[in-house]
Amino acid sequence: MTSNSNLSNMRRTVEQLKLEASVERIKVSQAAAELQQYCLQNAGKDALLVGVPTGSNPFREPRSCTVEESQQERRLLQKNSYF
Repeated sequence: MTSNSNLSNMRRTVEQLKLEASVERIKVSQAAAELQQYCLQNAGKDALLVGVPTGSNPFREPRSCTVEESQQERRLLQKNSYF
């Protein structure tokens, strides 16, 4: 049984090595230059650089009713109160 599993592992390793050998490679300097060019071209669309308009921010905290907030605050105060 161990012979079969060793053979199976070796075949998987060979297949993985073949896959890795077939990957097209480029120089790091070329990749860095392309990445820098891409970043500069898309800087105007980057929300971390230009910000997100308030109305279209999907991560904005939802606004809640002040009455609801007051009731929640009272419940928390009552729950945490020792008296």
